[in-house]
Amino acid sequence: MDMLWNGWGDPAKAAPLPGAVTGLLRDLLGVTPRTAPALALEDVRLPAPPAGPAALEALARAAGGAEHVLTDDESRVRHTRGKSTPDLLRLRAGDVTDVPQAVVLPASHDEVLAVLRACAEHALAVVPFGGGTSVVGGLAPERRAFVALDLRRMNGLLDLDPVSRTAVLQPGLRAPEAEALLAEQGFTLGHFPQSYEWATIGGFAAARSSGQASAGYGRFDDMVLGLTLATPEGTIETGRAPRSAAGPDLRQLVLGSEGAFGVITSVLVRIRPLPTTRVYEGWRFASFEEGAAALRRLAQDGPRPTVLRLSDETETLIGLAQPDAIGAQLQRGDAGCTAITGYEGTAEDTTRRRERAAAVLRSCGGTLIGTEPGERWAHGRYSAPYLRDALLDAGAFAETLETAAFWSRIPELYGAVRTALTETLTRAGTPPLVMCHISHVYENGASLYFTVVSAQGEDPVGHWAPAKRAANDAVLAAGGTISHHHGVGTDHRDWYVREAGALGVAALRAVKDRLDPDGLLNPGVLLPTD
Repeated sequence: MDMLWNGWGDPAKAAPLPGAVTGLLRDLLGVTPRTAPALALEDVRLPAPPAGPAALEALARAAGGAEHVLTDDESRVRHTRGKSTPDLLRLRAGDVTDVPQAVVLPASHDEVLAVLRACAEHALAVVPFGGGTSVVGGLAPERRAFVALDLRRMNGLLDLDPVSRTAVLQPGLRAPEAEALLAEQGFTLGHFPQSYEWATIGGFAAARSSGQASAGYGRFDDMVLGLTLATPEGTIETGRAPRSAAGPDLRQLVLGSEGAFGVITSVLVRIRPLPTTRVYEGWRFASFEEGAAALRRLAQDGPRPTVLRLSDETETLIGLAQPDAIGAQLQRGDAGCTAITGYEGTAEDTTRRRERAAAVLRSCGGTLIGTEPGERWAHGRYSAPYLRDALLDAGAFAETLETAAFWSRIPELYGAVRTALTETLTRAGTPPLVMCHISHVYENGASLYFTVVSAQGEDPVGHWAPAKRAANDAVLAAGGTISHHHGVGTDHRDWYVREAGALGVAALRAVKDRLDPDGLLNPGVLLPTD
């Protein structure tokens, strides 16, 4: 099944906003319904023709046949950009200036190498494409003549070692398929980001993804033990052992490289036994500050739950902590902040950790509000992107951004980003509702995930651009990183250059020049092209 071409996920799961929520948006933010009819896929007009016959013939030879090189309008539109709000708004307006000239579907590492050689021969840029879920401009290169390298045919479990608890997965394997294959043999990867239903193993590695159960299972880059990378100059293989002192770890060079250095063709990951028990529950704190202090206690001193999240007062009031019940708590007038804790493992282990964690949370001022909020969160944990699309349909603008910092900087970072977004969008005439939650915790810091909702205004993409720039500036000024798990893409690139520093960027540029001397791989993503 293909994802919605102009939205998120399974078309059968798309649903309009309830009337009460539409009224809430009107009363709080002045949102008015959009009246322009929705553009149909068949009405999209492509400005760029497919690649020429010689290039298409070379690509077909490389990919094992002409049937694996797609040039029809629908395939090309479906591989245009990612799934950020500006991406979707531009697509809904018929803007397909970033459309690929062809979609190529290789089936093996060797075919990927052959496709890269063919693209070099015909001066075509290459954009690796997994689930298409990038929200930071990671699929829109600066060079217009490019092909989308769709890895969906590389979707197997190549090996599973139950003694070492490792598995080798291909990059085009979607997360639910990976979990199903591992579950057949009693294991789980434990990686469940919001993009879980559509994102792929290769994309997780390329963007340093972090899942909602990272407190217990770790980030995806914690799970990766080895990688195979296809580049225009050949192959890099990493990961002979779980840890090594044999020089710098080349895995870390590939993780987060977003297709700019090469195409990930296999990933060696560590796996865990399937949990026999899963329990999720809710806690209430009087303030975001109090709740954050409680999460820090658990992150630093334990016991650490598998899932640990905290919504601020606004997000709790609106109900985004429970996406399928948005607005309900506002009507009840609930106050404070909601935390979600989750425990996965054996029955004995989950009971022990729950009891010990509960004692810590109570000592920090928390009040247990039962398993219902936790189970409701678990049921709706992947629904927020569908909610975003419904908000867009209703005339609202909705977008997210995330960052991370050390614990001592979290209060300043939280306030600086909220202020930047509120002031910039208010000046633009579309005052926003800014919500936030702590989505991932570590011994030394945490991630902040912001959701912004406002009226769309006359130019929604144009009104968001200065707000995004102001938020990015605020992140760096307050000591945060420009991205915790969404990646760099083109949206964060200029701020990543500032964060990494001139010498750091020069070192990465040297790596790219050696692996990709013609600059074919995702040009303008991660690093500037000049």
